[in-house]
Amino acid sequence: MLTLQAQRRETFGKDLVAGRAEGRLPAVIYGGKNPAEALWLDVKDFNKVLSSAGESTLVTVKIGDDKKDVLIHEVVKHPVSGKTIHVDLFAVDTKKPIRVSIPLVFEGVAPAIKDFGGALIKVLHELEVEALPKDLPHDFIVDISGLVALDSQIHVSDLKLPTGVTMIAEADEVIASITEAGEEVKEEETPIDISAIEVEKKGKSEEEAEATETKE
Repeated sequence: MLTLQAQRRETFGKDLVAGRAEGRLPAVIYGGKNPAEALWLDVKDFNKVLSSAGESTLVTVKIGDDKKDVLIHEVVKHPVSGKTIHVDLFAVDTKKPIRVSIPLVFEGVAPAIKDFGGALIKVLHELEVEALPKDLPHDFIVDISGLVALDSQIHVSDLKLPTGVTMIAEADEVIASITEAGEEVKEEETPIDISAIEVEKKGKSEEEAEATETKE
């Protein structure tokens, strides 16, 4: 289980500058029956956890003697430096299934591209699933080596689901396909939407204001 140490904070807005300069990352945790809490995280530790967890892997946040299981919901980066400046954490009930969009990772070499000069169209970039938080996959690997002809397609039904994971998308929905070279290739861009989980973003307005001020 991935773990983050956190401290409660009472600093907001422009007063966060000093904390960020010391390597601390402002965060807010919300969801469940408890009110939203403002936290400090170590920015280096958070970035390490983010690279492993993404937005669909359960993370344990330790706040003093308290422990909360969360998903990383939203990461705000500075528009110029690209550094992480704020993060939202969504507390989950580990005993209840939730719906989350899982990113697709395309791997392999398609013979239809190599041998016939076809072009790959990635129709989907994520798929919504339902599972207990502990069973959520980090991503789905899509092997394109099975695309051997110019009319080849990969469907949702071609993916192998981990135990305990239910696919929400229709089985016959196309994930990727091949088109002949020279045709217009347009990929559908769909952002990850963990907001499909019903959450109450109490206290969010103040947190969003602080992130906006930091971008100035």
